[in-house]
Amino acid sequence: MTGTAWRWGAALYLVFVALVAAPAAFAPPSAALLAGSAAVAMLAAALRRPPLGRPDLVTGGGAAAVLSLGVDVGYPGQRGLVLLWEPFELAALLVLTARVIRHGSARQAAVVGPALALAAVLLPLRFTLRMPTGAPLASVTGTALAIFPVACAVGVGLYLRARDGRRARAVQRARHEQRLEVARDLHDFVAHEVTGMLLEVQAARVGAYDEEQNRELLGRLEEAGRRALESVDRSVQALREPGDAATRVHGLADLSELVGRFTVGGRIEGRLDLPPQSAGSAPREIEDAAYRLVLEALTNIRRHAPGARHLEVVVRFVGGGLGVTVTNGGRRPGRITALPRRRHTGGTGLAALAERIEALGGRLTAGPHEGGWRVSGVLPLSS
Repeated sequence: MTGTAWRWGAALYLVFVALVAAPAAFAPPSAALLAGSAAVAMLAAALRRPPLGRPDLVTGGGAAAVLSLGVDVGYPGQRGLVLLWEPFELAALLVLTARVIRHGSARQAAVVGPALALAAVLLPLRFTLRMPTGAPLASVTGTALAIFPVACAVGVGLYLRARDGRRARAVQRARHEQRLEVARDLHDFVAHEVTGMLLEVQAARVGAYDEEQNRELLGRLEEAGRRALESVDRSVQALREPGDAATRVHGLADLSELVGRFTVGGRIEGRLDLPPQSAGSAPREIEDAAYRLVLEALTNIRRHAPGARHLEVVVRFVGGGLGVTVTNGGRRPGRITALPRRRHTGGTGLAALAERIEALGGRLTAGPHEGGWRVSGVLPLSS
């Protein structure tokens, strides 16, 4: 969901919560407790998971549970008013129970989750305990009826938590494989630079001696050697550094530099179509996967399409997801010398990238397009 759509949805939801609480203005003062408890639960149920330091889902869920249990015990008003807000509060508590169990840490889920479930189970007592007759039977019946939806909410939360855990482990495995693939890509890049140096030297041996041309040749060889050494240094550093610190997390903001570095020298024309102010608008793992998609596509152009004349990188927010497309086409006239085929390939390339994107819930496609090649991926922006 884009930022504008989310803001409109949040505004409409706030209007809905205000309409639910509005009847309290025309009821006795004690009704404010019922309306306030329902409104807090409804607002907490819609909280996102913002950065640390702001009110988050778990904090809001804990506050809603404590307030609901407090109103159960201390509400001094009329029994009939309870039914006006009780359905809304029950629905919000069920949603909160499932979300806290799913998204909270193990400790948070073990503490706040049961508190919310207890508040939902005991909510019918707010009405039945104030009945003049038949309160015990009505209380038992109401509590028993509330147990089933609460159990369903707990089960949904546990199921989604287990699924998220499997996805996180799959992403971790894909990230590990991607790190190995990056190391292989760096190795392939070094081989490309060394091959270019060899071709330059071979051409110089058969050509006539010219002082100016040889000076330019030495400059090109020096630059290629420097790039190769930098690639070796980066790959060795990545292999030495432990944990996730070995791999930098890139984002949409890095695409401009990546495309610019690839097109330097004018050998290929490149265009980046990136919506303004889109950098940082998607989760970090989604933006990093988008960057890796572009990196892999550009690496394949370097390997397999050295004669390509132009490329286009398009980033769009479509259908609740982030779409990234890299297209190359055209061929320069004249003979293009391809890199020599190696006896062992550098890795799985697009296959490893596809596994990573699928682990995030997205999809990747690649294939011929108008005489060139297109790599396209869609990554989800929400869980």
